[in-house]
Amino acid sequence: METDSLLSGSLDGASGDYGSRTGSERGGAPGSRRMSYSAYGDSSSVDREPGDEELYIQQAVVFIEDAIKYRSINHRVDAGSLRLYRWYYSGIIQWGLGLTIAAVLLLAFMERPSSFSISSDPRHRSPAWQPPCGLTESIEMICLIILSVDVAVKSYLIGWEEFRKSKWLIGYTVVILISVMDWVLSVSMVCDEKLRVRRLLRPFFLLQNSSLMKKTLKCIKRTLPEIASVILLLALHLCLFTMIGMLLFAKNEDPKKNGEWELHFRNLPSSLTSLLVLLTTANNPDVMIPAYSLNRCYAIFFVAFSVIGTYCLMNLLTAIIYNQFRGYLLMSVQTSFLRRRLGIRAAFQVLTCRGRAAGERARVDAVLEVMSRVKMKRYYRAAITTVAQQYEDVGFMDREQFTKIFDELDKDCIKEHPPLPQYSSPTLQKLQLIFSHYYLILFGNAVALANVVCICTVLVLNSEKSTAERDNFVLEIINLCFILYYLFEMCVKIFAFGWRGYLSYRNNIFDGFLTVLLLVLQITIFITYRLPYSQWEPSAHGVLSLWEMIRLVNLLIVFRFLRIIPDIKLMALVASTLLDLVKNLRAFAGILVVVYYVFAVFGIWLFEGAIKPPESSVLTNASMENITSNFSVACGTYEQLEYWPNNFDDFGAAVILLYDVMIVNNWQAFIDAYSRYTTEWSKIYFVFNEVNRRPRQLLVQMFVQMFVLLSLSPHPDVFTAIHRSCSRSS
Repeated sequence: METDSLLSGSLDGASGDYGSRTGSERGGAPGSRRMSYSAYGDSSSVDREPGDEELYIQQAVVFIEDAIKYRSINHRVDAGSLRLYRWYYSGIIQWGLGLTIAAVLLLAFMERPSSFSISSDPRHRSPAWQPPCGLTESIEMICLIILSVDVAVKSYLIGWEEFRKSKWLIGYTVVILISVMDWVLSVSMVCDEKLRVRRLLRPFFLLQNSSLMKKTLKCIKRTLPEIASVILLLALHLCLFTMIGMLLFAKNEDPKKNGEWELHFRNLPSSLTSLLVLLTTANNPDVMIPAYSLNRCYAIFFVAFSVIGTYCLMNLLTAIIYNQFRGYLLMSVQTSFLRRRLGIRAAFQVLTCRGRAAGERARVDAVLEVMSRVKMKRYYRAAITTVAQQYEDVGFMDREQFTKIFDELDKDCIKEHPPLPQYSSPTLQKLQLIFSHYYLILFGNAVALANVVCICTVLVLNSEKSTAERDNFVLEIINLCFILYYLFEMCVKIFAFGWRGYLSYRNNIFDGFLTVLLLVLQITIFITYRLPYSQWEPSAHGVLSLWEMIRLVNLLIVFRFLRIIPDIKLMALVASTLLDLVKNLRAFAGILVVVYYVFAVFGIWLFEGAIKPPESSVLTNASMENITSNFSVACGTYEQLEYWPNNFDDFGAAVILLYDVMIVNNWQAFIDAYSRYTTEWSKIYFVFNEVNRRPRQLLVQMFVQMFVLLSLSPHPDVFTAIHRSCSRSS
């Protein structure tokens, strides 16, 4: 519900409301409250009534919460709307809304054709579980009802005027209506329809719920004209070299010289496809070898095509995307800070009281009352309250002082650990000193490393042995010794730091959880296989065999070895950067989800069941001659590479296929196979996916590099500089 115009009318002297009131409160009625801004004095006049003090406190609370979350302040501010607004943005409601959107998107895996099968390979795929008619439809209708309530609440809170200006909310409403109509059609056809339009519209729910995704799409939209010009230039380059190639590699009377013509330039679609794949370097140098083997001068054609297309035009496309997104991060941060400043200013405005000569001031007791009600982290509330209490002697705060106390929001929270427990015995004190020393952590890391080395050694020695030939007893005894030490280490740390002190370290929580889990698994092994007998039966015993249980223990031990990361400074910095990337790239991950979702739905519509493997498990010329025209024996084809699990038979398989097409550099195998099994027009789908793939990779790569540079910079003063510039402008 964020809009671009946050505080319209504040610069030209026109009157402006922080939202809207009920009908009885408008037009200067009793209880109404209006604000007017002066371009000269930047002052405001506020007409207060004693009964409105509680309303002003509620308004200030909401404005500060908007500032903390970087939300727009264009919403209703009457008492009932404020309660609804805070309820809507409460944690449980937002989590519920997010889970609803996730449930709608995940329905594609359950709907027909279902992805609920162990393998996607049609050669040995068991029949997938198909949900009964009405199950997914019932879940979807519940989700649509929740989303309808969501759009209704949003529309009410911002008012009709703002709703008409919001294209996202209008689109949100239209998408829900279309989804409901398509749902009714599905139910009336007893779930037998092949085309579900609403599946294609579901990603819109994810987009409209994220302001950062909206900003990203807006930036992409701004970049499209320049990208389109380069793509047109690429198309011209491709067509020109296609015609030149068809002239150079025309059919010859000598069959020995027709290798290039037969494989790559037989007709116009084949020529275009070969050069388009060469543009992505996926079939280089395969495409030039038949001609190059006849005459080395033919290499000039392919080199010129690659230099102009791949290294010039594609890099020009990269430069355009970088240029358009170069200032995106800084602009987004600046916009967020402006939203925060507006929210703080609005909160101050509703708390001000004018004296005869004192100017605008807010009472300190009112500020403290507001801060006690604001939903925020306890640490920041305590810090802001402490700073505000410094003005209690004066009793009032001016605008600059009020704004300054919220600078605490920009400071990092320094976590303080509980004090060590006090022991009266000198012996216990010495033991506490030993077990709380940093050397114990280093020794524990060395023991964990030794455990991993032992597991690796045993795995290497047993790599050629079957499960029945492995001596699991030795590995189990080794693991038992190490797990006992892990238990000892956890106990002495609890003794040295106390329960609260031990749990105040995240590394200890991670370490202790895995230690307890390993101990439980070890006890389960002893109960099941009755230690100390070494002649254990390696076959299945109960739910899991001995080897499977030991393998699970080994996995947890290897995973526990990650405890060394916080103790190595550079490694900890890289790990924290990766965690920051996960947080900061959520919006771009959402864009990728939307793109994959749309292309997967289209792929199922177009190619479901298109590729069917031969009945025989062995591919021969005789079995595939009528289908693939002897392409099955050619190296690098879909059949020779056994890409059968990559298909569009269900949503899960379609997503993995699109991922493989984006990552691997042999997408020509897919485009060749689907053009042979269906029609030549299927190439259009893969070409569009390839055109879309390049900007996706560039955007992800660029933002990963940007966040890494900001995170690893020794002087990350970018945000501070922006904050200061925003402070001066306000």
